[in-house]
Amino acid sequence: MPRTKSSVAHHKRVKRVLKAAKGYRGGRSKLLRTARDTVRRAGAYAYRDRRARKRDFRALWIVRITGACRSRGLSYSRFIFGLKAATIDLNRKMLSEIAIADPEAFDMLVELAKSKVQEAA
Repeated sequence: MPRTKSSVAHHKRVKRVLKAAKGYRGGRSKLLRTARDTVRRAGAYAYRDRRARKRDFRALWIVRITGACRSRGLSYSRFIFGLKAATIDLNRKMLSEIAIADPEAFDMLVELAKSKVQEAA
């Protein structure tokens, strides 16, 4: 049986790795072994940080809501408790957008939450 060469498949693999490493500094974009390590590590960071981004945004929304509630004389936890008692299902992203873009509507939500907190107490 004749000997086969894997040159086409090998070149395709090498090109795929070096293309993914484009823009990296020095040998990380030129040398196969270091490029392969760097691309693998970059993929791990990307996977991890796609999940971390969701946590970061939730924390940002909570900080925004907290600031808006405190300026209206209510704590964040009391506000969320009041909204749940009033069966208002708005997620934190929308609440933070309302607090920024439509302060009058947020005032109404705060008043509703305050009344529900006082009823529960």
